[in-house]
Amino acid sequence: MPMAETANNAANAAGRYLFFDIECACVFKDTAKICAFGYCLTDEQFNILEKEDILINPKGKFHLTDRKGRAGLVLPYDYEDFKKHPAFPKVYDRIRALLEDENHLVFGHATGNDVKYLNLETGRFHLPAFRFRFYDTQLIYMTRLGSFSRQYSLESITQDLNVDFTPHRAADDAYATMRAAQAMCAAENLSLPALLEKYAVLPGYTAKGRTVNGSSLAMKQYVEEARRAREEREKAHAEFCRYVEKNRPKKRSPAVKYGEWREKVFCFSREIENNLSASVRYVAEIYRRGGMYSFKSDRCTVYVRAEQDEGKRLHDAQAAQAEIVEEREFAALFEEALV
Repeated sequence: MPMAETANNAANAAGRYLFFDIECACVFKDTAKICAFGYCLTDEQFNILEKEDILINPKGKFHLTDRKGRAGLVLPYDYEDFKKHPAFPKVYDRIRALLEDENHLVFGHATGNDVKYLNLETGRFHLPAFRFRFYDTQLIYMTRLGSFSRQYSLESITQDLNVDFTPHRAADDAYATMRAAQAMCAAENLSLPALLEKYAVLPGYTAKGRTVNGSSLAMKQYVEEARRAREEREKAHAEFCRYVEKNRPKKRSPAVKYGEWREKVFCFSREIENNLSASVRYVAEIYRRGGMYSFKSDRCTVYVRAEQDEGKRLHDAQAAQAEIVEEREFAALFEEALV
């Protein structure tokens, strides 16, 4: 079965939509102990055919954290009830039948994460790996929005689409995912297969424990543009570093001994460093006036801050009690010299 397939061809092969979500008792780098597999199965008009929480004994303690790894996430279940339910191997065949049914087009929110959990569980219990295609409603939403710089939670998506949402109950998350897909289709007066085709959304795929996440044409273009921008920033920064070192004045030079900035050590926001048209001229003027430049903001006496810079460099400079100067103010100090 090929890894890539057009959205339209994949959609045409399915007659039902399966939306699923997974909750885990704990998730670590190589462990994900599933405690609930929730799903919502619909026809092509989003009429619900089945909706269920398949509860699973995770065979382990609950260690719940949020996306930032902080403790405190609470699932809307009685944790003691999970001990009454079968372990993953007992429900494996049922889950596999749902996901691998050729008549089911499979969807989730941030689906790659849930697929990863499934694969970790098959590894833990030495079960055959899953093999199915899947779509991600988060990706569909981001592609329609044209925004890929951040991840959108299911809660934020449902709020934007005016969909009711009860977080962290697997079947309800699956239902909310379905309703989000339905809302996007309604907003454009398109069927779900037509929506996938319009935005050139391709499915992800898992087999033999390996997973390839889905993508879209717009996302691929964003990733490529981001890669080029990153390479340009890295190239500019390398050139700036070479200029700083090559032109650093000798300690005995007249500028260093008598210049008005001879006691000052400057550091810039990274955004300023990467703007060669300005940063090189700034450093040239600093050197002309006897100042020095450091790439370590905790060693500077003057930190030149780019607009909206709130990063570690700024915080280190503040901790070192450096003078914080906005770039526009800094440039104005010797505006005539920089013309």
